[in-house]
Amino acid sequence: MPQVQQKHFYDAKDVSQILGVSERTAYYRIHEMNNDLKAKGFYAEQGKIPKLYFHEKYPYIPNN
Repeated sequence: MPQVQQKHFYDAKDVSQILGVSERTAYYRIHEMNNDLKAKGFYAEQGKIPKLYFHEKYPYIPNN
């Protein structure tokens, strides 16, 4: 039976629920964080943000 891998990215729905904002605002926040990652030379997935980077930007939100 195949193993289900742990999710390493948040999508807009996740970010929306975590931050208590609309999905449109969540997409905007993801877009801005992805621009930061690209400026640092990292690859970025459109509409997703790595969990580790999200919690680096929002350290006061617990990482579950």
